[in-house]
Amino acid sequence: MERSSFEIFKSNICHLVKDKGELSFIRDMLCSDEVSKLYERKWYAECLYLLAMIDYLSRKNDIPLYNGYDKLRTGKLDKVLYPSGIMAMYSLSGDESILIKSFDESIPEFKRFNIVENEIENVV
Repeated sequence: MERSSFEIFKSNICHLVKDKGELSFIRDMLCSDEVSKLYERKWYAECLYLLAMIDYLSRKNDIPLYNGYDKLRTGKLDKVLYPSGIMAMYSLSGDESILIKSFDESIPEFKRFNIVENEIENVV
């Protein structure tokens, strides 16, 4: 499998959630153990993004967290990953408050891993 850009990966995951439905998505990801497969490839950003998505959807649907990933939940990325749109606005303006605000408003399950995400439902 060839690695796509992180933005494309995120988009694909959001589309998968929309197409499958939240509960089917959670079930399929846990049954296929895709989180571990991404970790074994050393694709840490993708691994933690997918885990954050599973955890977020679990919380949203009152499903207990799968404890098989507890060890992964203790880690986070070294640098904060912002969406490309946020980075573009920051690059154009130089206004650091854009980064701070997007981080503060990020979904907690993603923010825990240093990933800024707040628009998973707005997939086209």
